[in-house]
Amino acid sequence: MKNKNDNLIKKTCKELGLTYRELGEKIGYSEATLNKIASTGEISKPIETAIHLYLETMELRAQLQQFELLKTIIKDISKQ
Repeated sequence: MKNKNDNLIKKTCKELGLTYRELGEKIGYSEATLNKIASTGEISKPIETAIHLYLETMELRAQLQQFELLKTIIKDISKQ
């Protein structure tokens, strides 16, 4: 029986435009490990968690950039 995270590595790499090696460097796993998991679909809880935390971090960084932009705009407007 396949689990909903079977293709999490493939999906993440495709969405972010990363290779398995690049994703592995970002989450602390080797390319070989991610390649094996992507082909077997048997993802461990630590790797699943690492990927989800990486994605959450990326999302939070994007939000922070938006807030920084808003802060700059407000600062500029208040100077006028």
